[in-house]
Amino acid sequence: MKEISFSRRSLRFLVWPGLALTTAGLVAGGLAGWQWLPGVLVILGLGLLVVGLSFSGGAFWQQRSTQSGTNAAVAVLAVLAIVGLVNFVAVRYSSRIDLTENQIFTLAPASQQLTQQLQEPVKVVIFDGTQNPQDVQLLESYRRQSAQFSYEYVDPYANPQQAQVFGATAPGMVFLEMGEDRRFLQSVGAAAAQGMGTPERLSERRLTNALDQIINDRALTVYFVQGHEEYAIDGSESGYLTAATSLEDKSYRVEPLNLAETQTVPEDADVVVVAGPAQAFFEAEVTALRDYLASGGSALLLLDPQADGGLTPILDDWGVVLDDRLVLDTSGSGQFVGLGPAAPLVSQYGEHPITQEFGSGRSFFPLVRPVETQEVPEVTATPLLLTSAQSRAEPISEQGDLAFDPEAAPDGPYVLGVALSRPVPDTAATPADPQPELPTDEGPVETPAEGGEAENGEGEPEPAQREARLVVIGNSSFASDGLFDQQLNGDVFLNSVNWLGQQGDEALSIRPKEVTNRRILITPQQQVGLIVFALLVLPLTGIALAVLMWLRRR
Repeated sequence: MKEISFSRRSLRFLVWPGLALTTAGLVAGGLAGWQWLPGVLVILGLGLLVVGLSFSGGAFWQQRSTQSGTNAAVAVLAVLAIVGLVNFVAVRYSSRIDLTENQIFTLAPASQQLTQQLQEPVKVVIFDGTQNPQDVQLLESYRRQSAQFSYEYVDPYANPQQAQVFGATAPGMVFLEMGEDRRFLQSVGAAAAQGMGTPERLSERRLTNALDQIINDRALTVYFVQGHEEYAIDGSESGYLTAATSLEDKSYRVEPLNLAETQTVPEDADVVVVAGPAQAFFEAEVTALRDYLASGGSALLLLDPQADGGLTPILDDWGVVLDDRLVLDTSGSGQFVGLGPAAPLVSQYGEHPITQEFGSGRSFFPLVRPVETQEVPEVTATPLLLTSAQSRAEPISEQGDLAFDPEAAPDGPYVLGVALSRPVPDTAATPADPQPELPTDEGPVETPAEGGEAENGEGEPEPAQREARLVVIGNSSFASDGLFDQQLNGDVFLNSVNWLGQQGDEALSIRPKEVTNRRILITPQQQVGLIVFALLVLPLTGIALAVLMWLRRR
């Protein structure tokens, strides 16, 4: 009887190897997968647990150690369940708060809106064996905006077949894929730098514009008028190469235009740019531009002081008056950024789609003239660029000398650029010689109410009426090579072309965000003073106070 009792008493200790085997099986199954070995361990462990508990009777559960261990196990399981639930909710409903001053980790509104409107899956494919954390962070920002957006890193050496399909010939090439459409985006990483400077990173501006291009499957055409000593766009000399390249990055097609040869503006022209003509246009060229605008075209005129290119007839049609004086900024604010008074700094902008995202950003216009407007029927004019109140306009002599009076009081602000639009009549639906309406037996003919929308036979509103658009700025050098990337100069040019292209849903210019430099610059004398104060004055002061308190207690 004693041997049997001893054997039964010993079987209750099988609980512990049962727990060990069950734990080992669960860990092995979770890490290496549920194969035969983890299953055998779990089954054997559970069997030992059942045998041990059955021979322990009620004594096992009545022990204080068992109760304490059970409470600890329940508490641990509860904490694990809570942590798992919190992580599940955080992954399923992720949210971030960008507390940086310039919203470094937040996409531009145009990028967010475009990504949220994705209707088909779009994937960014990066052929690189290593993932750059900054690029991944940018791609994750896009992915959070839409479930239709995804990205993938592919090692071109480990997967040469996929690299061949995309046409990736070097590491660091980035492609955008939507269905069967695959387009090259840019090259990033050390391979893009080619040993010269910092490796290039993935650009939000390029990615957003590429998304817009592949989604809408369009390419607007911009013609730069040549033949009157305008800025060159082919890089043969310093001119508008940077501006032309930036337009191509935004999916525009850029072409030169010689009106003396073509006689007319091409039918595929979405925008015509006249950048700083030094010679006058022929009358036939002016007529071609007037006809183009009258038919619903769009033009950007960048006209320097005393050089209107003979385009006065076009300006008169729109009520634009160019002032031949030169605008000077007498506030001295331009000196902080290395500008003189002849390059007014602009930080005030009109309420218009071109400038709505500029805020208090700055742009500058060297040697600029004021632009005034007069009321013309059906023409809507909106000032775009305004100087500060501490500015004035001074005349320029025929010899090119500036008459500057330092005692004259400022009389600003001045308007340096203006955006204009007017509706274009539907000539196709309007007869050349309208006949008077004749009375009928059915009563008078009803016409749409003034200001309302006409309806077709099915009761649906007619499409919105087309309009011609014009932007006039009294300077052309602000967007030239070397100045295009300074401040908001490039944004003024790109957003103007975008608005003129009448593509309201297209992403506007997106500037790279930079961390504000908060470093304190001090002189060597100030550095020595800080070192002496920190290493001598403060410690000696503390010692002196301690000695003084010790003496008082004595």
